[in-house]
Amino acid sequence: MNDESNKLRLLRLWEILKKETDENHPMSSTVILRKLAESGITCRRQTLYADIATLNRNHYEVLCNRSVSNEYYVVDRDFSVPEIQILLDAIHGTPFITKKKSKDLIDKLAALVGTRQGEIMKNGLIEYDSMKRNNEFIYYSISEIASAIKEQKKIGFYYFKLDMNGKPIRRKSSSDPDKDKRYVVNPVKTINEEGRYYLICYDDKHGKLTQYRIDRMEMVEKLEESITPSIEVETAEVIQHRKTLVGMFGGRLEEVTFVADESVMDSVYDRFGMDVKPYKTIHDKVEFKVNVQISKPLLTWIIGFGKALKATAPKSVVDEIKRLLEEATETYAEK
Repeated sequence: MNDESNKLRLLRLWEILKKETDENHPMSSTVILRKLAESGITCRRQTLYADIATLNRNHYEVLCNRSVSNEYYVVDRDFSVPEIQILLDAIHGTPFITKKKSKDLIDKLAALVGTRQGEIMKNGLIEYDSMKRNNEFIYYSISEIASAIKEQKKIGFYYFKLDMNGKPIRRKSSSDPDKDKRYVVNPVKTINEEGRYYLICYDDKHGKLTQYRIDRMEMVEKLEESITPSIEVETAEVIQHRKTLVGMFGGRLEEVTFVADESVMDSVYDRFGMDVKPYKTIHDKVEFKVNVQISKPLLTWIIGFGKALKATAPKSVVDEIKRLLEEATETYAEK
């Protein structure tokens, strides 16, 4: 038998063991020989033992349960079962990945732990209602953005919102309401926030960092034009920008002072991070300050805690919260 046949037999043997066995599902010599034969590969029992020894010498570990008919299995995976399970759950529960792409990714990941274990893990997935999107072009958009960031090039795209029927409507140009607006920005970083995928970028026109939902971007294209160097991008301001956002909604940046019950501090740390430095005041209250961009999601988040969390400064933010409460009161007072 020539070297090419030997290589093919070893390759197919390793493929069978890696894909179809684990510590709970070993495979007997008889079954292995049958599967090789089904692939058109003739192999004697003694040759099989020699091949397994060859794999082990070359760091392709094959373990054996010794019995009348030895049973062999592989446990050395690229990912452990718990690691794959975490990734499967993350994909399944992420809205911006469509149902079709989710299935493709889940199948590929499950295959990394072998056919048997992979099927068990896939069958164990809980069917969460993660409100999957239907933008099948998001993979292309992510690829273009990643390439642009790597090559330090600008990107162009159209941005849309959904109308009452769920139909995408592109934003229009401010100078020509009949023309779709083409955005050109300097891509900086992509982030996953609360199940949505965002691009943080630098806008030359406004001279600041901003963010866009990638699943709302259309016809994303890497441009030939190089990015514009900016202090905001070159420094840690990108990290600070991310910390100041609530629900990825931007607004003017303010230092806001809060007074809170100790019971809500866990939620405060979840929202603003561990850099918050509270100090105790009277009546078991704590006071702290955070730099945050003022947006409706922030204001409604504050209101949601009732008496347990109160913004006390600046006056402009306090007044905005009051106006929001007044609007809600008027809305629900209407007959």
